[in-house]
Formats: sequence, C-alpha cells, structure tokens
Amino acid sequence: MDNKYYIRSCSQKELHTILKWAELEDWNPGLYDYESFYAADNMGFLLGILNNQPIACISIVKYPDNFSFLGFYIVKPEFRGQGYGFQLWQHAIKQLSKYNIALDGVIEQQNNYKKSGFKFAYSNIRYQGISKTNTINTENSPQLLTDLLHYKPNIVNEIISYDKDFFPTDRRIFLKAWLNQTKSKVIIQLEKGKISGYGVIRPCISGYKIGPLFANSPNIGESIYVSLINQVENNKKCYLDIPETNADALTLAKKYNMIKVFETARMYTLNEPEISSSRTFGVTTFELG
Repeated sequence: MDNKYYIRSCSQKELHTILKWAELEDWNPGLYDYESFYAADNMGFLLGILNNQPIACISIVKYPDNFSFLGFYIVKPEFRGQGYGFQLWQHAIKQLSKYNIALDGVIEQQNNYKKSGFKFAYSNIRYQGISKTNTINTENSPQLLTDLLHYKPNIVNEIISYDKDFFPTDRRIFLKAWLNQTKSKVIIQLEKGKISGYGVIRPCISGYKIGPLFANSPNIGESIYVSLINQVENNKKCYLDIPETNADALTLAKKYNMIKVFETARMYTLNEPEISSSRTFGVTTFELG
C-alpha cells in the first residue's frame, strides 16, 4: 500500500464527489441530499486520499445517545483489492467504538459485516413504481383521505416528536434540513390536531424517492403515498424502501404494481433498537437511516 495514503473528513463540496460515486454504483442518490447529509454531521463523511486524490469514502454519521449510521462505503474500481478500503473501514469503526452502529448493506456482504460485529436484523426492499397522476386519485380509491396537509415550518416540532417512534434517537438537526431540502415535497396527516403520518418525496438522479413514509394505519400510509406521487410529473420512476417485516407496506407496493429492485440487510453492532417497523411504510434513506 502506498505510504501517501491517508484519511480525512470531507467538505460539503467534496460530498458531491461521494454522491457522484454513489451514482456510478447505481445507488441513485437524491439531487440535493448533500444539503441534509452534511447538516446531520459535518464531520461524518470520510475520504481516503492517495497521492492527493480521493479514491475511497465512507460515512459515519453520529446521532445523540451513542447511535451512528454507516454508509457510502465506496472504493473507486481501479483501487479495489489493494487494502485502501479496508483501512478506511477500520478507521471508521474505530471512531465508533462506543456507538451502536447501523447500516443497510448489500445482502452479499453480510458475512463481511458480521466479521466487524454487525448482526442481521431484517431486510429492507427497494420497490420501483411509476407516477400516474392522471389515474391515481380519490375517484378510483374512495377510501383515500383528502384532508392531507403540505409541510409548514410551524409544525416542525410536532414532526420531530412523531419521528421518535421510528428512529432510535432524536434526529432533529437532520430532519429540519430534510423537510426543507431543495425541491422536496412533504405531506402530513393530522388527526385531532396530532400527526398520524407523514412522508417526503425528493428528486433523484433517476426519478424520485419517497422516504420516510410513516403512518399510523395502512389507509393513512396509502393516502400519503398517493398524495406524494401526485406531486411529481406523470410517468416518472418512484422508489420506496420498505422493511420486509411490514406486511401492509408490501401490500401497498403490490397494489400499485411496484416491482422489486433490490434489498439490503439492516444490521446493528449492538441490540436492535425498538422502533415502529409496523408503521414504517418507507425508510428515510439507506445512507443515514
């Protein structure tokens, strides 16, 4: 291994490079994800530098209560198999020695992650649908709710409070950025003045991704899903990442003729946190949880 190889944190500008590498891996990042990702932890993105050029990356975003999410583990193809990635991985894991680390990894790499202490919890499955704003409406689905709201900043604290059922710790810094991310749309359902579901749709390299999609019932989840895809142009690819443990969410994907694209293994180094997977109709991101 070249002795001019070293590891450092990246700038927000360099985060564009990481997202470009993710695009080349067909991970289809959001066009403006760098805004929220960097806001979540501006020291949480690392680069492996060889001869003054970035060749590898990994993210280790730290949240309160000693929880962290690991992602963006990429080595440029021409530098793979030479130990650079493994050195970066070891450096990241060492920084998180006191954290419960989570990741959504490709299924084929499970055994490698287990060697670093990760334990399998469940699979998340990416589904792809097509927006059809001219055919999906309350006329052919009369049970859908019509009193949904668009996001306004004065409701952010209520969303942060509701979100705590679905994530191991408080992620208000990330959420404040995520809910206001450029060209994202946020739909909220209120029942008796309290949030009973919300979802976000954002533009990506290819089409759009929905995430999160949290809801207190299947009907609320479906209503928010339909409202979200009605926010975008017709005949665009729309992606939804669903925990395999949520049968109602899988039924939703089937009803709207979504097709399975791939799946990931959700893994943790310590105990699996108690979060409401039964009300999780769409994971926020595979990169930050």
